[in-house]
Amino acid sequence: MQEVTVFFRDQYQAIKNRDPAFRSPAEILFYASFWALLLHKLAHGLYNLRLYVLARLVSQLSRFLTQIEIHPGAKIGRRLFMDHGAAVVIGETAEIGEDVLMYQGVTLGGTGKGKGKRHPTLEDHVLVGAGAKILGGITIGEGSRIGAGSVVLDDIPPHSTVVGIPGKVVRVKGQDKQTDVTDQYIETLEHRFPDPVNKEICELRARVEALEQALKNKENTKDA
Repeated sequence: MQEVTVFFRDQYQAIKNRDPAFRSPAEILFYASFWALLLHKLAHGLYNLRLYVLARLVSQLSRFLTQIEIHPGAKIGRRLFMDHGAAVVIGETAEIGEDVLMYQGVTLGGTGKGKGKRHPTLEDHVLVGAGAKILGGITIGEGSRIGAGSVVLDDIPPHSTVVGIPGKVVRVKGQDKQTDVTDQYIETLEHRFPDPVNKEICELRARVEALEQALKNKENTKDA
């Protein structure tokens, strides 16, 4: 009973602190994130008792009711909040620390078919933007921020800002100098992702200009 009381108190604080639209304690009952996490606690308990079929049954019920898919084996810390929540997917070996914030469409997915650690670990106070995909048994350091739509495939140091496909660190808190890729990805922070077609056209144009210059130099040499 005490564990349930702590869960309710934690969820109330998590939602109140992160959603400005939250007005009344009773509104907690209308958040998909709340129900998904409550049912996950039951599913995870059954999973730890090796009652895998029952655990998956509860998990599927949660998915049907909330549009949030959390594998019963996932380990989730206190005060996780999945704002909007729809289409969030959290894999079996994923581990999530305390006070983590996710938005809709986030995937904590696996790579490969091995039985070991194949899903990401999110340390405390991580923020993951809408539609971001974090794949493999990697670690996202404490206090890091993953930009919307990013695809992260490598370990991320603490207090970093990551954007792009694949995800690149563009800023680390406490460092005066940004990383070398900042200029390339800084527009992504403002939700204007790099255009690969335009980039390819620019590269082809540069090559044509270089060839024209080389041909011109060759003709000048011949005339001389």
